[in-house]
Amino acid sequence: MAFFRKKDKDSQPSDVVPESATEDSAAEDLDSNDSEGGVWSRFRRGLKKTRDLLKTDIRDLFKAEGRLVDEAFLGELFEILVKTDMGGKSAMAIRNEIESQFQNRIVEMEEVLGVVRDQLRDLMAQPEQPVRMAPSGPTVILVVGVNGSGKTTSIAKLANWFKSEGKSVVLGAGDTFRAAAVEQLSIWADRLGVEIVKAEQGSDPASVAHRAVAHTIENGRDVCIIDTAGRLQTQVNLMKQLEKIHRVIQGQIEDAPHEVFLVLDATAGQNGVSQAKGFSEAARCTGIILAKLDGTAKGGVVIPIRQEFEIPVIFVGQGEQPADLALFEVDEFVTALFE
Repeated sequence: MAFFRKKDKDSQPSDVVPESATEDSAAEDLDSNDSEGGVWSRFRRGLKKTRDLLKTDIRDLFKAEGRLVDEAFLGELFEILVKTDMGGKSAMAIRNEIESQFQNRIVEMEEVLGVVRDQLRDLMAQPEQPVRMAPSGPTVILVVGVNGSGKTTSIAKLANWFKSEGKSVVLGAGDTFRAAAVEQLSIWADRLGVEIVKAEQGSDPASVAHRAVAHTIENGRDVCIIDTAGRLQTQVNLMKQLEKIHRVIQGQIEDAPHEVFLVLDATAGQNGVSQAKGFSEAARCTGIILAKLDGTAKGGVVIPIRQEFEIPVIFVGQGEQPADLALFEVDEFVTALFE
């Protein structure tokens, strides 16, 4: 991987932790968990519960000669779809489409599954949107999310993803309300071999963001990823803090931050989605990192999340290792639910 040359150690600010000297051994460790076919292969295995539910329960609706599409059938189908955690709104849209196409007709299972697949692709449709990079100079990314959502681990995965593309990364430890958050991010920075800008607990998060961006510019780094607080006393305080961070960063780079990623816990259910809604609105989020999307969650949860926030799902995370992150692809996701 190609990296920018670092300044001499003596020229580094005291609150900047330099890239680790053990970078090569860390890289070997990061790659070691990918022997089973990569994140999407493991993600497909993680969706087995949802896949089995869809195929087994829908198959049980049918007799050998097919099934009449009447109110009883549509009601049973709706209940099966809801059990995948796709939400009542999405399940009703699929139910209504099947009623529209097949009402009072005898249908085979594959006909119904075909409509379900097509409807899921329509419901999940989003523009192809890899990470938006700055046209020149460093790219600045804010990461937000409620405590416990997997935010710190997701930042580590994101830093590793950029490093795998040959980019140099600076982390900004902007969650100054929790000492543990700064400590955890520091451990990841050391393991990944990236720099981190941090401050004492209780420091102004906007000040940390400013210094992280300044360090990124001054040292010719490619990407600056800034952590933010997972919880404040009131929504008003949250909004004020995030607005200040935006304002400070824009004073340094006019069109920054270039992305604001919301980390959501796929296992948290509707409560987690409701909590995170405020973050999305206050932080002007541009994309979602869906964490913990493995066998413990019904895969259908991606669908209401996509509809609720009306912003694209950019990444999915599975597992605890930095390499356990993949760009989300709608077709890949829908295929994994059925095959």
